[in-house]
Amino acid sequence: MKAKDIRNLTEDQINKKIADLKEELFNLKFQAALGNIEKPARMNEIKRDIARLKTILTEKSASKAE
Repeated sequence: MKAKDIRNLTEDQINKKIADLKEELFNLKFQAALGNIEKPARMNEIKRDIARLKTILTEKSASKAE
């Protein structure tokens, strides 16, 4: 997910995406524990996307505070 695309989303949409990605990450961790995960690199991608979403969410809230 690109930062440019995320900046076009509303705060509610960003929070929804974060929740969805956290759920997907939980499911992947569960699969990894069982030993039948197909793409282990997907876990890192999801973590980066969550961090990117949170960063942009913080930027938006900081710009509102000013």
